[in-house]
Amino acid sequence: MEITYRKLTEEDLDTFIALRIRQLREEGATEDLDLTDALRDYYRRHLGDGTFVSWLALDGERIVGTSGMSFAEKPPYFGCPSGRIGLLSSMYTAPDHRRRGIGKELLGRVVREARDYGCGAVQITASDMGVLLYTDFGFQKNGNFMQYRL
Repeated sequence: MEITYRKLTEEDLDTFIALRIRQLREEGATEDLDLTDALRDYYRRHLGDGTFVSWLALDGERIVGTSGMSFAEKPPYFGCPSGRIGLLSSMYTAPDHRRRGIGKELLGRVVREARDYGCGAVQITASDMGVLLYTDFGFQKNGNFMQYRL
């Protein structure tokens, strides 16, 4: 069947959230937390105010790929004079649909959304599975990412 693409809507959230949780588990998350309500709250708020966008890949009616881009602003810096950045997340393709160009197509669509939003850079914390996709697309590794948990 031919893969089609469309933007995420609020009606898709239950499936989108389930796929996001599956993605996090595949990447090694072991915490025993139920993120469903927190994710639903986040996506509703940010879809509503335009600071999150997602493209979906569908095989018939089944969602087989997801992408996500959150928009943030920080003080301008030399690598991003606008200060607007896209934070890439939720890149997931169902195992039975991998290696067919779906991830690349989804990535291209959300990167265009970031460009249209006025972002000067897109950032991601890439899983081991995603590094090749992002490198082939033109992303460069930056070993400076660190996190402090509160």
